[in-house]
Amino acid sequence: MIPGGWSYFEDMNVLLLQGPVGPFFRRLSKRLEAAGAHAVYKVNFNAGDWLFFPMRSVNYTGSRADWPVFLDTFLEQKKIDAVLLFGDCRAYHEMAAGLARLRSIEVWVFEEGYVRPDFVTMERDGTNGHSKVPRNAGFYQSLADWPDEPEQQVGNVFVWLALWGALYFLAGSFGAALFPDYRHHRRFSLLEALVWVRAGWRKLLYAALERKTTRLLTDAMSKHFFLVSLQTAIDSQIRVHSRFESIEPFIREVIASFSRHGPPSCVLVFKHHPLDRGHNDYGRFIQRVCAEHGITGRVFYIHDQHLPTLLAHAAGLVVVNSTVGLSGVHHGLAVKALGDPVYDIEGLVFKGELDAFWQAAGTFAPDMALYRRFRRWLIDHTQLNGSFYAGDVEGDASCGASRPGESAAEAAWPLAAHRHAAVSTDSDDPPVGLSPEEEAA
Repeated sequence: MIPGGWSYFEDMNVLLLQGPVGPFFRRLSKRLEAAGAHAVYKVNFNAGDWLFFPMRSVNYTGSRADWPVFLDTFLEQKKIDAVLLFGDCRAYHEMAAGLARLRSIEVWVFEEGYVRPDFVTMERDGTNGHSKVPRNAGFYQSLADWPDEPEQQVGNVFVWLALWGALYFLAGSFGAALFPDYRHHRRFSLLEALVWVRAGWRKLLYAALERKTTRLLTDAMSKHFFLVSLQTAIDSQIRVHSRFESIEPFIREVIASFSRHGPPSCVLVFKHHPLDRGHNDYGRFIQRVCAEHGITGRVFYIHDQHLPTLLAHAAGLVVVNSTVGLSGVHHGLAVKALGDPVYDIEGLVFKGELDAFWQAAGTFAPDMALYRRFRRWLIDHTQLNGSFYAGDVEGDASCGASRPGESAAEAAWPLAAHRHAAVSTDSDDPPVGLSPEEEAA
């Protein structure tokens, strides 16, 4: 999805800010250097960042308020041509992106994949609500039905994600005195590292406790339940790119609507986000809201079921703006998004009101020809094949990719040139794995 592959950054001065937990940005720096980047710089904001990128990096120990002044000077002195970062809604990254654009410096944003489980996102100028992905069905319908490229399947990465997360927060906690003014988007303490440990044993516990529920949903209740996919409590997709301040108002709105308009023969099933497993539990809240609306016994709250299996047996799917919605479309399911995800396109998802969705889901079906074109375009323009947390990230870098100065909507389809981009691993790196949201999925 990068014009010309990683060699696009040849002769450029590249600045890396915060990346995913783990060694991904260290590997990326090596790949950029091998592709001919003039220089690759890295800024660490905390000891967790430093742990995975200790050499040839700059430790920023100032305050958030002083960050723009420091960065502006750095951009000027190092003649930076491109800034690469993970997550464009983090406070430090928002300020960095604004400054970079004022200086006509390219901003490339990494994020978890739009297409799960085998891809990660790399998009110029922004992702999710900041993405320039076209939302017009006619744009995709006008494209040729281009065949899919071979895709490398990734395996289970939860163990590696939990390991990297625990190490990151342990280092951040023990090294906090070295970065006294740093403010993280999660609770940055030793307790946060322990949360990842708790997430691991909760996964095993839920798998055992909810086995009967899984059998019920895939047997007697097959096609008689609506799945509601929850997102993490700190997800910027919720805080920044939706009308909901948190997960609880979303849960309340869905239960209230289902209590009034849901088919009597159906139940509601909330699925917890696997990455929020160690942090939050909405069980008591859901019970209380169900009691308020008189539907106690018609609502389930589950955690570690296999997502594709649930989608195959669900009557419909409700999300805010999670990429699980696109997985639902992939399974031919009626999907209602209460936010504004990149796939919120007429013909792919149900565009009516939530109150009408419960009855309409039985007759609504996504346009699968439109979906194939949309998915192909999305992969070619925004996705890299692989995982941040284990193995390689690689992608067909230039097929349909936006050229310099060209928005995604203006990109040619398809480009003839195909160059392969890969973030290679060291020999001691773990095997390739599944993206985190789909790991329990």
